[in-house]
Amino acid sequence: MKVAELTRWLDDYLRVSQVGDDPQARNGLQVANRGEATRVAVAVDACLAVFREAASLKADFLIVHHGVFWGGIEPLTGRNHARVTSLLDAGIALYGAHIPLDIHPDVGNNALLAGLLGIPVAGAWGEYYGTASAIWGERAIERDELARQMARVLGVAPRVLACGPVHARRIGVVTGAGGSLIAEAAALGLDTLVTGEGKHHSYFDAEELGVNVLYGGHYATETLGVRALGERLTREFQLPCTFIDHPTGL
Repeated sequence: MKVAELTRWLDDYLRVSQVGDDPQARNGLQVANRGEATRVAVAVDACLAVFREAASLKADFLIVHHGVFWGGIEPLTGRNHARVTSLLDAGIALYGAHIPLDIHPDVGNNALLAGLLGIPVAGAWGEYYGTASAIWGERAIERDELARQMARVLGVAPRVLACGPVHARRIGVVTGAGGSLIAEAAALGLDTLVTGEGKHHSYFDAEELGVNVLYGGHYATETLGVRALGERLTREFQLPCTFIDHPTGL
């Protein structure tokens, strides 16, 4: 399959041009190859270890959630040179999708995590560069049971800030670094927030605003979307696809 054709399909399916995001995310094709895509790999992060694993798998098209341009324009020296060279030497094209993958209704991190936790989506919130980056829904469930379900779904036990009601009812879901949204969650009447990570002071936000927060890990909560997108590509184009697991524990 031509890389240009696959890129156009991804751009359209993920609505890359319509979804607002941090300009440094540079969603879409980030590194080209010679123009062919025969084997796809997907991963959460664009890093040297993932690139080397993709090369060992003979992948020539790699899709990541966190791309290579988060630091803005930087010289192609040192680690930046090593990263880009590893892709070029192996003939791997790199495609990045950040918020477009977080919020997609079918293969998005948020919708998939909510679905696995039995939380029906009732609405969107949490504006990020003009895009509602979070979702919420209603489900009556004990806080501790919600934590157990998260552990089963993600494979890691969440860090629980038990600052809200024992019985959760209105639950917000935002994968990745959603700890900054605790105050907004409280203002919306949400009693529980399921997310990946937050800063130290987020504990006091939760404590003083009476919101349960379940931190499942930035990495763990964002493996869902790339996996689902890879499976969709296999169904759509019969392209073999492999998920490269490179957990950070964070």
